[in-house]
Amino acid sequence: MLVQVDRNVCIGAAPCVAIAGDVFQLDDEGKAIIIGPANDEENVKLAAEACPVRAIFLYEDDKKQIYPPEKDQARPYEEAN
Repeated sequence: MLVQVDRNVCIGAAPCVAIAGDVFQLDDEGKAIIIGPANDEENVKLAAEACPVRAIFLYEDDKKQIYPPEKDQARPYEEAN
């Protein structure tokens, strides 16, 4: 599973950190960043679903969007720089 955080949308509410602190952390700006691999996919999905502003995007390894559903909020996977 591939995970991305849209920092332009993130408000730093931090349910992702509370649910999957091994994957998410807040940075100096108070926004979520990814600090580790999404090994526990179920927990990471719960963290994404808990985000009040839907700033966390989940993709299958083939880059097909899993969450949020594309019909609700499509966003193509972007390779990290």
